[in-house]
Order: sequence, then structure tokens, then C-alpha cells
Amino acid sequence: MSGAPSVLYDAPGPKARARNAVYTVVFLVALAAVAWVVFSALNDKGQFTAKMWSPFLQGDTWTEYLIPGLGTTLLAALLAIVIALPLGAVFGIARLSEHAWIRVPAGVVVELCRAIPVLMLMLFANFFYVWYTDIDSDIRPLFAVVTGLVLYNGSVLAEVFRAGISSLPRGQSEAAYALGLRKVQTMLTILLPQAVTVMLPAIVSQLVVVVKDTALGSTILSFSDLLSNYRILPANFGNTIPTLIVIGLIYVVVNWIVTRLAAMLEQRLSRRGRTAVRPTATVPATELPVADPL
Repeated sequence: MSGAPSVLYDAPGPKARARNAVYTVVFLVALAAVAWVVFSALNDKGQFTAKMWSPFLQGDTWTEYLIPGLGTTLLAALLAIVIALPLGAVFGIARLSEHAWIRVPAGVVVELCRAIPVLMLMLFANFFYVWYTDIDSDIRPLFAVVTGLVLYNGSVLAEVFRAGISSLPRGQSEAAYALGLRKVQTMLTILLPQAVTVMLPAIVSQLVVVVKDTALGSTILSFSDLLSNYRILPANFGNTIPTLIVIGLIYVVVNWIVTRLAAMLEQRLSRRGRTAVRPTATVPATELPVADPL
């Protein structure tokens, strides 16, 4: 079946394959040229000398700057994820309600929070905490960042939950109602557990977005996260580009770990409920008992 023609597009002929190969080579050469120009410009500024990278070989740089910043980033992301997931599930289920007084307000909140940029939500939250609460100024940026992330990602996850539940066959809920289950019982015990497996890839993608969006708080809210070190370290060592490269690599590693953990969870959920069928032992015909003749 691997040699069967695709119904989505025609297989390229010899000329098309040659043309695609030329395009690929040209693109790679152009990309290498751009990379060389950028590297040369930064190298002329002394950004790739050993002196610029030496601070990252010192333990104080990690213990005093990078690791505490990473801890704050992970704390904000974890709090946002823990709050946004159940909030998204509640609003996603509310949007499927048959009662307009539940469905319409939930839809307005979800669409409003999705339409506003997450950075503006952080700013609104920060002003709210300044004007109407007595939260200490040291932890106020953390509250503002988490609130903005929860409002935005909770609304996005609400749409993910709504789409995942709506994608299930209608017969699932009808069978549950036939068994005498109520709507809440059907949603929590029948529909939602099945939809989680379908929704997991989209949820994982949104979790990665949460981790990256924590960096927005360091731009205008003085949030001491991992990215905030791109100001602190260059102020002491003058190594702006190496600092950004190291911070970017840390983000890559963290998001890769989150993705791998989610992939393991997805595999485990997909195997849930499956029972291995053991083959029954067959008895050779020669060993079957022979009935005594009458």
C-alpha cells in the first residue's frame, strides 16, 4: 500500500523533483549566508569571545540569577496551568449548556478574554491589584502575570474542551440517558473522560504557550522571571547575545520536557481501559479424550 498514489496531490515527476531539489539547495545557501552575516556582525562586536561566555561557567551565575529566575517562571506557569485547566473545563461545559442564562454569559467571557492580548490582561490585573487590594508590591507582579495567563489560557482551553466534547458521537450521551444517568453524570463520567484523550495534544500545545508567555511579565511588570536576566547579566558582563542564547536554550529544554511528559501521559491514557486478550491454549487433536463406544 505504500506505493499507492496519493489522492491528495499528484506525485511530482522528474522535472518537479529536480526543481524542488534546486529550491532546497538555494534556500539552504541563502539561510547559511544570512546566518554568516549575523554571526559576523555579532562576532565583530565581540559577542562570541570566550570572555562573554565565561560567566555561564561560574556557579554564581546560575545560583544567583538563572536558577531563581527559572524557578519563578515555573511557579507562575504551574499556578496558571493548575487554575486555567479546571476553569477552562467549567466554561467549556457551560458553553454547551441548554440554558441560555448559562451559555450566553460563558460565551461572552470566553470570547472577550480570547480577544484581548494576554499582555493587556496582565496590565489590567496589575492595576486592579494596585487599586483594590493590599497585595505587597514584591509579589504583585506574580499575581498579575498569573491572572493574565489564567484569563487568556482558560478561555482558550474552554474552546478546546467544548470542541473535544462536541466531537464525540451523539450516541454516547443518548446511551447514558437511556441508562438513567443525569446530564451532569453523563458529562463527568462518560463524555469528559473520553474527550480528554482527544483534547490532549491541543492542551499540551497550550501548556507550552503558558510557559513561554510568562516572559511577557518581565517586559513591563518588573516580574523577576528567567527572561529578566537578559537585563541583569549584560549589565554586569556586557554579554547580551550569549545571555539571550542561554535563556532561549533553557526555554527549549523546559518546553521539551513538558511535551515529553504530556506524550507519555497521552500514551498511558490511550492504553487505559484496554485489556490484553490472552490466546487460549489449543489442545492437539491427538490429546483429546476419546469417548468409549457404547
